[in-house]
Amino acid sequence: MSDRRFPALSLATRNLARQRLRAGLAALGIVIGVFAVVTLGLLGNALSVAAQEELGGLGDQVIISPGEESGRETLDNRDVAAVRRAADGRGTVVPLRSTGGTVRGTGGQSVAQIYGTDNPQALFGNGSGAVPSSHRQGALVGSGLAADLNLRPGSTITVEQNDYRVVGVLPPVEGISPLQPDTAVVLPPGEFAGDAVSQVVVRADSPEDARAVASGVRDQLNSRKQQVSVFSLTSVLDRISEFFDLLNGFLLAIAGISLVVAGVSIFNVMLMTVAERRGEIGVLRAVGIHRKQVLRTLLVEATLLGVVGGAVGAVLGTVAVVLVATQTELPMWAVLQPGNVFVPLGAFAFGVFIALVGGLYPAYRAAWEPPVEALRG
Repeated sequence: MSDRRFPALSLATRNLARQRLRAGLAALGIVIGVFAVVTLGLLGNALSVAAQEELGGLGDQVIISPGEESGRETLDNRDVAAVRRAADGRGTVVPLRSTGGTVRGTGGQSVAQIYGTDNPQALFGNGSGAVPSSHRQGALVGSGLAADLNLRPGSTITVEQNDYRVVGVLPPVEGISPLQPDTAVVLPPGEFAGDAVSQVVVRADSPEDARAVASGVRDQLNSRKQQVSVFSLTSVLDRISEFFDLLNGFLLAIAGISLVVAGVSIFNVMLMTVAERRGEIGVLRAVGIHRKQVLRTLLVEATLLGVVGGAVGAVLGTVAVVLVATQTELPMWAVLQPGNVFVPLGAFAFGVFIALVGGLYPAYRAAWEPPVEALRG
């Protein structure tokens, strides 16, 4: 029944079965090309998504510190007020005092970064309810410092010459942070002398709000000279995204060359096949088989090579990337992103297209050759 409905497909299948080795080598070229596109494409996308997720928490932070031209080491109340105006409705403003110091506990002594803020949850909460939103007394210690000095809530620590009761341990940092919470001690701001702050951190509601806050602070405080230094971490994320886009394009271009080489291989195989079957094609044309039927049969042969090679390459490439994720620190969720499904599908389609293009000229040449010339061959 299938022979009657799809004679070109049936004839093409028989022709390829008679030339298993040559057809297999041609399909192998497509397999390698599609495999390269899938593995490099999926790995590039997964690395990009994982990096952006790892650094995503930085994209909403703006850090304001004294500028080089100001000649100051701290920010005053007017600076903080200007930052609050720029960030109004766009995020949380956290004035931060900081210094270095020696911390002693039951487990020994260590050098730590000392922060002073009345809103530690905005900076160090990490989505955890264990960090209080207001800080009036006692000390919060970083997870790393707590482990080194054997500290827990209720312990007593000595910061320089002052004793404090540990009221909580900060959760471990899950990504990159511009601060150093794991080895820090957070105290109430009243424990620091004076009202001046070392820097102001704005936790914006979104990366777009962070850009707007950074621009607003520059307009208000740096209109004449650089009173403050404004560092928006969204610029870092933008550069990282540009880098991964360039890397993905480069990797896919290299993989695409493999597919083009595979297309040349199929082109060569089809030319050789047509040359060897000139007599057979001449007989078919002489008994009344239309040239379109000959063209269709040869194109189906090339397409079958592309379909089989593309499918095998796409499956092998996907499996290879999944295995890499299981054996390395590449997160599996980054590989299994819904958008990544278009990589193997696109590679498969491209493989079929390359195979079809590779077989187009040989098929056209065979179909349009006069039967008499073909029979002489």
